[in-house]
Amino acid sequence: MRNIFMGTPYFGKEILKKLHTDFSVHTVVCQPDKPVGREKKIIYSEVKNFALKANLKILQPEKIKNNEAFLNELRKINPDFIFVAAYGKILTNDILDIPKFGCINVHSSLLPKYRGAAPINWSIINGDKETGVTIMEMDEGMDTGNIILSKKIAIAESDNVSSLTEKLASCGCDAIGEFVQKFLKTGSIDSKPQDNALASIAPKIDKEKCKIDWSGKSFDILNLIRGSNPWPGATTTLFKNKITIWEAKNAGPALAKPGSIRKIEKKMFVSCKDNEIEIIKIQKSGKNIMDGKSFINGILIDEKTCFN
Repeated sequence: MRNIFMGTPYFGKEILKKLHTDFSVHTVVCQPDKPVGREKKIIYSEVKNFALKANLKILQPEKIKNNEAFLNELRKINPDFIFVAAYGKILTNDILDIPKFGCINVHSSLLPKYRGAAPINWSIINGDKETGVTIMEMDEGMDTGNIILSKKIAIAESDNVSSLTEKLASCGCDAIGEFVQKFLKTGSIDSKPQDNALASIAPKIDKEKCKIDWSGKSFDILNLIRGSNPWPGATTTLFKNKITIWEAKNAGPALAKPGSIRKIEKKMFVSCKDNEIEIIKIQKSGKNIMDGKSFINGILIDEKTCFN
């Protein structure tokens, strides 16, 4: 069989690796290379790096909409399937119509919950206890196609986006492996429509959505910190400086107004609406990440010192 894979980051790479091992992948499509950091150094995506090592054909179109040259490349391959995992763009009907058996997406949520770009972030930010992976047939909507199968996993209180992504990638590999084995045995695909009444959206995460409101409950603030790590980070301000908090934990009832900073036994604590949290990892804009102890022992505070 001749199959195409479309994906870009770590999650996609793990699914590609599984498909390449258990099935077959002829061509890989990933996002164009982008300059990273102040030096604007070109860094290949994890999917591209794997494809290069596996000697797979690679396509990196700047755009996929109204791109006849790209469509013709796909048509020449005459694929049985197009598999998609974290590619980053919605496929057009012109692409969806190309493969013989359709386009199959590996989505990192339990659809119809969290359709969209950032399901992993929002599952943590909203304090969910479980999430999972859905294998689905793609249509012209945003994660609205028929569900083939789903697998659940638990979300630990210590999970951030990186650790949960690793767990979901492993879960996704199991799920796509199950799909492939069943298809090879039966030659058919069983699926069912999503219940749109249960649908929710997981929009792209941005810096504005990750500003900490210290008048909120500690549960919500801790979830925001975990759900925005490693990008873009949960932010606040101190002495007019932008501060990013990367890790924290609950520390008992609040003893001061929200945002107040306390230093106890060289540790850093901040009050929320209900509880205090202890700051474990923190970063001042333009500086390296440091532990809360180093940060609090490097500044002068009094009872009025407060995050804004």
